[in-house]
Amino acid sequence: MSDTVTHGIRIRVRSFYQPGQSMPSRSYYFFGYHVQISNESDRVVQLRNRHWVIEDEEGRTEEVRGPGCVGKQPVLLPGNGFEYSSGCPLNCKTGYMSGEIQFAVLDETDGRFNNMVDALVSGFKLSAEVGG
Repeated sequence: MSDTVTHGIRIRVRSFYQPGQSMPSRSYYFFGYHVQISNESDRVVQLRNRHWVIEDEEGRTEEVRGPGCVGKQPVLLPGNGFEYSSGCPLNCKTGYMSGEIQFAVLDETDGRFNNMVDALVSGFKLSAEVGG
């Protein structure tokens, strides 16, 4: 479980192993993760981009960048939130993910989303091990 607040934006992530989508005999392990984003600031923000760093237990690292999350770039008013689920494969039983989600902040003087901030996602474990 990961729970981080940056710039008034809280990001919680819970990961889980998905044995039905995994093939351990072929060193293929699939993990799901559920992300909850809450705008705890007093500003209107819009989710723009994501950046994940995925590292497996053997030290292999992959970076994933892209616009939005699951194809969405929601505008979050103060007190509002957004949730989504996704997944990633690994070639081993355990790994770690961390990253950041970039938001644009509404400038109330001109009504445009100008300033960009990165909300951090603290590291969380991906584990296919019992009790992991």
